[in-house]
Amino acid sequence: MFSGIIEEFATVVAIHKYQENIDFTLTCSFVDELKIDQSVAHNGVCLTVVKIENGNYVVTAMKETLLRSNLGLLRVGEKVNVERSMLMNGRLDGHIVQGHVDETASCIDMFDANGSTYFTFQYALDPVMARRGYFTVDKGSVTVNGVSLTVCNPTDNTFQVAIIPYTLEHTNFCDIKVGSIVNLEFDILGKYIARLQELK
Repeated sequence: MFSGIIEEFATVVAIHKYQENIDFTLTCSFVDELKIDQSVAHNGVCLTVVKIENGNYVVTAMKETLLRSNLGLLRVGEKVNVERSMLMNGRLDGHIVQGHVDETASCIDMFDANGSTYFTFQYALDPVMARRGYFTVDKGSVTVNGVSLTVCNPTDNTFQVAIIPYTLEHTNFCDIKVGSIVNLEFDILGKYIARLQELK
């Protein structure tokens, strides 16, 4: 379980493909605090630490994860948003994030708004999935590359988010441009409500 409050960047050091999996080797400031089997969200994807050595750590992404996320597009040297699992004895500063990416979206527009930056994202329109809660609502929560954000101006398959300068500087939103592919996790509360409606 995560909150969508990014701790920092991790940098991709190496990528090793084998069969249908990919091992990512990364480095960040808290490598020495990690343990084998620990869960860490990478661009919003919950992955398990499988190896730690020489100031780096390794996580494995399987085929399903690669199909649903942007992790397969990563290259050595790129920045990844990372967040360790949430402690249950503190404040929930973002929202409830599972680390289970639903799909990807493409940045189709961005503009400056007197200091903050508005990003518009577009995702695949699937009416069946929308009835199951895979959609955005105005002032609702959405996770983009692991970042907990508030939705603005949603349509059937687009939405905007406003990024303050601090978030732009301290997450990989600083590298997002028109055409960039990001990971989305829709709000789990919406999915449960939609499922209850199906069962009526």
